[in-house]
Amino acid sequence: MADSRPSTADVDPDEVQVKIGRVREEIAKRIVGQTGVIDQILACVLCDGNALLESNPGLGKTSMVRTFAEVTDLSYSRIQNTPDLMPSDITGTEIIRETESGREFEFSRGPVFANVVLADEINRATPKTQAALLEAMQEKQVTAAGETYDLPRPFFLLATQNPIDQGGTYPLPEAQVDRFLFKILVDYPSFEEEVSIVDMYTKGAPTVEVERVLSREEIVAAQQFTRDIPIADDIRDRVVRLVQSSRERENIQYGASPRASMGLVLAAKAHAFLRGENYVSWDDVESMARPVLRHRLILDFRAEREGLTSDDVVETLLGEV
Repeated sequence: MADSRPSTADVDPDEVQVKIGRVREEIAKRIVGQTGVIDQILACVLCDGNALLESNPGLGKTSMVRTFAEVTDLSYSRIQNTPDLMPSDITGTEIIRETESGREFEFSRGPVFANVVLADEINRATPKTQAALLEAMQEKQVTAAGETYDLPRPFFLLATQNPIDQGGTYPLPEAQVDRFLFKILVDYPSFEEEVSIVDMYTKGAPTVEVERVLSREEIVAAQQFTRDIPIADDIRDRVVRLVQSSRERENIQYGASPRASMGLVLAAKAHAFLRGENYVSWDDVESMARPVLRHRLILDFRAEREGLTSDDVVETLLGEV
């Protein structure tokens, strides 16, 4: 199949970094605070990865993702996951159309065929429907009725889940969780931020207009610029030791795989690019370690007995390395 990715020719990396700053400004017109979350989403985009956003209800996850799509030249689709959602409702299905030569089968594309796909409350879908997203997340393609269809590039799956109200949910299998580059935690706003949110959405126009500032060609180019950022051998080796140490600790039942090592190096490069740097420092690794590793560590009963979270363990591993 022909490559559907846009050309990266004649794209200036300095100009792209300036425009990424404008993306932050445009998103801030609708989303108060959450700067760390927005930067993690941007880093995930630069890595060409997928992200799992977790928070309690009402913290603006859906608005944040929709606004990101609006300020970039990317198509947007939203999938509301429910227990009765079928895999074909996501990927698409073959339908029969009447033509001059008779009836013919035609593939009707599902909502997964978009640049930015928001899978809302992904853990409410059944395991069979969750599995329908695996190929899209990893291979950026969909196979239906024996045919393979490329997804538009760039492609990002941003899924949300609610840590409370677990009735009627289906926990994501480890194989699918590992395909998310980041697990991003969205926390409550501060008092001042919440006052600003209340004023913003109870006064004046109900919808704040945002400007489209970054093209899909520039996003694809930025992904390549990110991969081209050098990382010193000693920092790379420390990343590998960090990930390997997660497989050796007593209070970790299952540690992170080599996919985590690759993801953490790439995420550190993205963090450096977002800071306007042309090299990776250990600070970049430390900034990205928690979102990259927290969902890949399965703690044992000793950690649970001590009240430790995955973030606590990652912090300990960082200190030891």
